[in-house]
Amino acid sequence: MSDRKLPIVIAITGASGAIYAARLMQVLCQTDQEIHLTISPSGAAVIAQELDLRLDIRRPNLESLVGYVAPWTTSQAIKENASRAAELVNDQIHFHQYDDYMTPIASGSFRTRAMVICPCSGSTLSGIARAAASNLIQRAAEVHLKEHRKLVIVPRETPMSVLQIENMHRLAQAGAVLLPAMPGWYHGVDSIDSLVDFVVARILDQLDVDNTLMKRWGEA
Repeated sequence: MSDRKLPIVIAITGASGAIYAARLMQVLCQTDQEIHLTISPSGAAVIAQELDLRLDIRRPNLESLVGYVAPWTTSQAIKENASRAAELVNDQIHFHQYDDYMTPIASGSFRTRAMVICPCSGSTLSGIARAAASNLIQRAAEVHLKEHRKLVIVPRETPMSVLQIENMHRLAQAGAVLLPAMPGWYHGVDSIDSLVDFVVARILDQLDVDNTLMKRWGEA
């Protein structure tokens, strides 16, 4: 199996920025990409707070998450994109309980293309950096590091403590890609959606997934 056909692992933890995860899955679903998803209880709490979606952490309504459209969205293309993605959830997304170590993604023998933790909380960052996994998300991240597969970590915290910076430094040394949710402003920002898409586009670039979510530097 080619790397492009291998599944991508996505983890949502308890940092602000749940909209990035929802938008990322919307785009990936329409690229015929198999996704293995896990959500921490704190991640579900942030989704409830920021997206007004109450997910049962044991049996979440993934259609509502992947099909989420922000109240500020006026783009008909984004609305249609979300609707189409929601219809593909059952075919493309495998959900795993955050505390279930018997799932495929807990083992290095299960081949994957990459893993994205979006957004990534400070406690998740710490657990991975110390190789002290306390849940499936941290364990799956450790698997990607030990198997030398791409691990993309999307922290959303400001300001950052010295300890958080040291954790990021340690993970970068171990091979992870640290991709803070810091949207740029050079691509013709005209809405909040364009700021969200900037970050999602950078994540997709790290996954080598073609996309046109943002106007790139130097493009006319």
